[in-house]
This record gives sequence, structure tokens and C-alpha cells, in this order.
Amino acid sequence: MLLVSSCLAGLEVRYNGTHSLNHRIQELVREGKAMMVCPELLGGLSTPREPAEISGGDGEDVLNGTARVRVESGRDVTDSFIKGAYETLRIAKEMEASIVVLKQNSPSCGSTHIYNGEFSSTKIPGYGVTAALLIRNGIKVLSENDLSEVLETL
Repeated sequence: MLLVSSCLAGLEVRYNGTHSLNHRIQELVREGKAMMVCPELLGGLSTPREPAEISGGDGEDVLNGTARVRVESGRDVTDSFIKGAYETLRIAKEMEASIVVLKQNSPSCGSTHIYNGEFSSTKIPGYGVTAALLIRNGIKVLSENDLSEVLETL
């Protein structure tokens, strides 16, 4: 069983109320081979919501207390991102997921890149908060770009 970002399965839960549908992921959910999760909603944020980026580092730094997650207007939403990450971890452990497929570039879900915290559309190497927490706990995190690697295991 895989755990996947809800937006990749077609749910309109992204910050702007859209999805990032990946048809293969949607099919895996329909087949009962994947379960959907949205860390930001689990953290108490709504849809739509202001775009958020990590300021001062990446998800590892947020978990270490040295970086913050802020929305474009400047409001700090770090606690919501951490809460959603821990709830996602709880679900992953409960369902014994060894692989999680998350939306690339997200401040929650980015597995190789996130935005730089300046709302300038500039990407930097790094993890989102949820991705960092899952990796810390021994769970393999991939992006939708690495889906072929997952499909080989199913």
C-alpha cells in the first residue's frame, strides 16, 4: 500500500484550490493500492489558502526549529505544517507504508526541491516539512516524477 498526495490523485486541495492530477496515481487509488493524504489539510489549513514557502532553510530546518513556514502576507504557519507532517507520519506508520509519493516543490511534500522562501518562483534543493519527517523515520519519499520506480514494486 502506498501513501500519496491527495492533489496527485485529483483532489482539489492545493493552496489555490486546484489539483496536480497524475492519472496513474489516481488509478492506484481506485485500485485500492494507494491511500491519499494532504499534510496541509491535516495540519488545519483550508483550501484555498495563501501560498506558503519555507523561509531560512528547508523542512529539516523547520523540524530543527531554525526555519519557519510563512504565507505570502508574512503570517507564520509553521505549527500547521509540523502538525500535518506528524499526522501524515502517524497514518504512514499505521498503514505500514514503506513508500510515500508526494507532490514535488511543495513546502510540505517536496522530496528534492522546494521554493526558496522569497515567493519569486525560485526553486532550491531541499525537503518539505512532511517529506523531511518521513525520511527521518525511515520511510522512502518519492515525487510524482519518480513514479516509475514505485510501479516496479507493485
